[in-house]
Amino acid sequence: MKTKLLKLRLFLLPIALVALMLAGCTPKPESVHDVLSRISSIDSLKQIEGDTTLFAETWELWFSMPLDHKNPEAGKFPLRVVYNHKDFESPMVIAIEGYKIYSHRPTEPARLLKANQINIEHRFFENSRPKDSIPWKHLNIYQAATDHHTVIKSFKPYYTNKWVATGISKGGQATIYQRYFYPNDVDVSIPYVAPLNSSSEDPRVYSFLRTVGTPACRERVMSFQEELFKRKDKLMPLLEQHATEKNYTFGFGLSRAYDVNVLEYSFAFWQWGVLECTQIPSTQASDAELFEHWVRVAPFNFIEDNGVDAIRPYFYQAMTQIGSYGYEVEPWSEYLDDTTNITFDFTMPKGHLAQFDPEPMKDVNRWISTKANYMLYIYGEYDPWSATAVEPSPNTNSISFINPMGDHRTRIHNFPDDMRQMIYETLEEWLRVEIEEQPKN
Repeated sequence: MKTKLLKLRLFLLPIALVALMLAGCTPKPESVHDVLSRISSIDSLKQIEGDTTLFAETWELWFSMPLDHKNPEAGKFPLRVVYNHKDFESPMVIAIEGYKIYSHRPTEPARLLKANQINIEHRFFENSRPKDSIPWKHLNIYQAATDHHTVIKSFKPYYTNKWVATGISKGGQATIYQRYFYPNDVDVSIPYVAPLNSSSEDPRVYSFLRTVGTPACRERVMSFQEELFKRKDKLMPLLEQHATEKNYTFGFGLSRAYDVNVLEYSFAFWQWGVLECTQIPSTQASDAELFEHWVRVAPFNFIEDNGVDAIRPYFYQAMTQIGSYGYEVEPWSEYLDDTTNITFDFTMPKGHLAQFDPEPMKDVNRWISTKANYMLYIYGEYDPWSATAVEPSPNTNSISFINPMGDHRTRIHNFPDDMRQMIYETLEEWLRVEIEEQPKN
């Protein structure tokens, strides 16, 4: 009799689980293994070393994700996710990557909130892609946002505290798009240094570079660029040697690479802020000093064939939907054969043209102006990507903070004390939590 009762209970258990889920009640998990056993879309998983100062367990998961969420029969690809568990009572931070997953350490919001964290690699970067080739037509903001929504939906029943999405740079852009398509997935979004471009060559960047910083510093940047153009014949042998040592190849030729990277210098100088204006070599510096400084500020791997190939999905999105910047030719017309500004057309996949569709960003901008609530935007004043920063609408409660003299590395902990406290207070009000400032690391 006892055996029959046990069998009956085991038979009724799945029915009870289904009934609870249909009623909107998911049984509370007892462990991470309990959660993982209930997520059916995972292809494979393994436990990996995590950050024991915050997370109790860290797992690498591979979701079997549709190439086309509107047509699941079109095929699937593996999407890498790193799942960091602290406890089921804490908030959950979704770290939306714009590229591959570079680290599974706690993000700044996860540290501030003492939260769990899930990192989601962007589709078609690293190994999160079909094995043979990338189906470029499926690389757009809707498909990526739906990847993120699918992962969030899988974990949402098990973490009932507040949910926060965050991302940096292109990941910040993806954080905005995810909220646009799925506004109820999370409670708060924190995009860092995320531009909202209007074209593949947004002219606001040119205006920004003509006004950023002090007149003296801008003049020193331009003087350095001009000196590079003037000394091209002398510096080309150094570039040839550099390319040989680094195994760099340039599909558009070494001479063209030289010119494009001179133009890139001003954007890179302000974007990363790795050196002060006073550290820019004078026109009296040696060829070696000029070249050493140049490649430190604007490394050639950004436009080198293998470097381009590693992030080609970014360039494809930039030239078709999410926008980018270009290089203004007019100030350097005496040194260049170009009569029109230079863009990143050369980065497009073979057989694809750079045809920018402005409608997706217009749609996102309309949403930002009317419905985008609980968005906290973080920017650096001197970062050229701030030229196309989101401007929150008074019709929403969203807010933007711009770090004085900050660059693309700006984080909340970089802000002056008074502004940092305002950011904490905003998050505390929105999330109804108390933030304890963490050590800067």
